[in-house]
Amino acid sequence: MRALPIRVRLTLWYFAMFASAAALLGLASQWMLERSLDKVEYHDLQERADDVREALSHQGQVQNIQQLHDLLAIIYEFKDGGKYLQVQDEHGNWIYRSRRMMSQNSGLHTPDMLPKAGLVVDFRQGTHLVRTLEYPITVEGMKYSVQTGIVLDRNLGLLNDFRFNLLLLIPAVILMATVGGHIMSRKALQPVAMLAAETRRINDRNLDIRLPVSDANDEISDLSLTLNQMLKRIDSAFMSVRTFTGNASHELRTPISLLRAEIEVALFRPRDGEEYRAILTRLHEETLRMTNLVENLLSLARADGGAEIMTTAPICVDILLHQIAQAWRRTMNEAMLDFQVDISEGDLFFMGDQRAIQRLLSTLLENASKFTPPGGSVKLCAAANGKSIVLSVRDTGIGITAEHKHRIFDRFYRVPTSGPVVPGSGLGLALAKWIAERHGSQLNVESAPGLGSKFSFSLERIDIPLQTLDASEAFLARPESELDLHSIEYI
Repeated sequence: MRALPIRVRLTLWYFAMFASAAALLGLASQWMLERSLDKVEYHDLQERADDVREALSHQGQVQNIQQLHDLLAIIYEFKDGGKYLQVQDEHGNWIYRSRRMMSQNSGLHTPDMLPKAGLVVDFRQGTHLVRTLEYPITVEGMKYSVQTGIVLDRNLGLLNDFRFNLLLLIPAVILMATVGGHIMSRKALQPVAMLAAETRRINDRNLDIRLPVSDANDEISDLSLTLNQMLKRIDSAFMSVRTFTGNASHELRTPISLLRAEIEVALFRPRDGEEYRAILTRLHEETLRMTNLVENLLSLARADGGAEIMTTAPICVDILLHQIAQAWRRTMNEAMLDFQVDISEGDLFFMGDQRAIQRLLSTLLENASKFTPPGGSVKLCAAANGKSIVLSVRDTGIGITAEHKHRIFDRFYRVPTSGPVVPGSGLGLALAKWIAERHGSQLNVESAPGLGSKFSFSLERIDIPLQTLDASEAFLARPESELDLHSIEYI
């Protein structure tokens, strides 16, 4: 079943609330009116019984029943109150009985049997409903039972008129509740409608627009703030995608142009085998560079989409660093750099992904070899720090100024240098930072111009004896010679 719109549901809720409140108010008013009439009738009957006591007390020591009867007959025979009055002494002798009470033939309780507040009894006589109060009184030491009555027709008519008028008001109350509920629902949803209208104006070309936030600290202002925060994140994501696409296009355009130029030159005229070999060598180098760039772009795209999967296993730091050093030693020697490996202690293990950690450290070593002048040094270090293992790469290169230090992890960002242009795409440190974060760490940099740089990250240490590892648990069980420098995806 299709859900009702919010406006309709709010209208129904307001209607139900107002209608229920009106019904409860009507019922409460009727109950209070009935209570008030009952109290008035009781006090009226009680006052009539007190009048009988006053009349009897004025007779002094008269004990003749007939005289008391005659006295009450003179007083009450022709009064309206005398229509429903009867008096009996404590010995059961009738002092006075009106004709209507005699026709009812209702007896009285003795004074000792009556409660202090009296006994209220209703009965119907003909078309009239009569309410009586049987009340005990004491006069000159003599106890009497007095029963007075009153016709309830007038009060019943008043109650009936009140109920009738209340029923007439029900349709008006229902109509007012419906209209009021509709108006209040529209007013309540008006800020939401305004936000919806403003939101519909926003598209991928004007994501810098922000929704208005009211001064009231309510749910609508919270919604506006939440939507503005979401728009800010979407704007940043769109800006990142645009920047990424533009930079990727720029980076790919250069090698493709070089490939096209080399091929066009090669096809311009016939050449001998050596010339073709030289051209093919240059084409191969550009193809490798473009392949690495595409692989890095795909890795970043998979990382952004959450599709990059890492498989963790126990890794021995000592074997890991020596294998990577073995793969990089030739490159460092060709760059005329002093390359060292420093491990603070043996039997250091951590959980990580083999290829990811190799890629991270290789990225740091490649940057160190690029930006360290000949004669400098590069050190690959591992040190235990409590329950953590700190892996770092230090160099004595040109260093990084403070203004560029916070941007080196941005994609496609390359620190400008005064010397020759260093080849690269500016994706290496971005991927390295992502790999460190996927391992629950943070890639930190310490650098100063002319004093070199230090990149480091820490991993949680685990206690596993080396002899317990097998080939299914750790990649480091294979011989060092199997780790080839070209199998590592360079950045």
